[in-house]
Amino acid sequence: MVQRVALVIQYLGTHFHGWQRQPHHRSVQGEIEGAIAHLTGEPVTVHGAGRTDTGVHAAAQIAHFQVTSPIPPHRWAKVLNGRLPGDINIRASAAVPPTWHARFSALWRRYRYSFYTDACPNLFVQPYCWHYYHAPLDLDKMTAVLRPLLGRHHLAAFHRAGSSRSHSWVEIQDVQCYQRGPFLHVEIQANGFLYGMVRLLIGLLLEVGNGTRSPENFTDIWVNQRRELVKYAAPAQGLCLLRVGYPDSPFPRETWYDTQPLFMFNP
Repeated sequence: MVQRVALVIQYLGTHFHGWQRQPHHRSVQGEIEGAIAHLTGEPVTVHGAGRTDTGVHAAAQIAHFQVTSPIPPHRWAKVLNGRLPGDINIRASAAVPPTWHARFSALWRRYRYSFYTDACPNLFVQPYCWHYYHAPLDLDKMTAVLRPLLGRHHLAAFHRAGSSRSHSWVEIQDVQCYQRGPFLHVEIQANGFLYGMVRLLIGLLLEVGNGTRSPENFTDIWVNQRRELVKYAAPAQGLCLLRVGYPDSPFPRETWYDTQPLFMFNP
């Protein structure tokens, strides 16, 4: 019997060359496809909701695959976790209709970028944050320049070369910038994201926060699509695909909604 199975996937992106399968590099998609093929004896394609870059993490990536197997859909999470490396975890699996697609059925994706601003390095947060301590970051200014991004905009200024996407239109649905002790977090939710978009945007946003770029200049750059003025991308380790939204999620909320622990501090 042919089954379409959806997965909630966590992974630490540190040792992966991104989500997408590659012939000579380790990828999340490649590891999961290999584990499924080993179980079934047949090649399979795992379709993800988004393609994270090299070094980027995911708290609840959503994917699906189609397979002929006696394994019940809800058992795939446990079965795969016994065969996957330690930097991938399947939080849940479920049956979905034949028309359901992890990418095309999704309404939105949400990313979180995390800064660690304390002057003293901390080994335990280093793999998941950009340790930025060179100057104080102005939370109010960063929040203010993010708000005009809400809505549908042509964001070619944050579109890296090499993308197969034919346009740069993105609908930003929510932006948040908040601080918890030495940890500053930026969350962005959109219907979809351009190749390299979040890291380029965060790199430019940082300059507003540290005072080396004016809020007016930040806005002028993206409004007028001045891609040549966006020089730096934020480091990959601070970025996490937080969650993906669907009209009717096939998973319990606790398995996908907020599964990246939010870094705090000792009061």
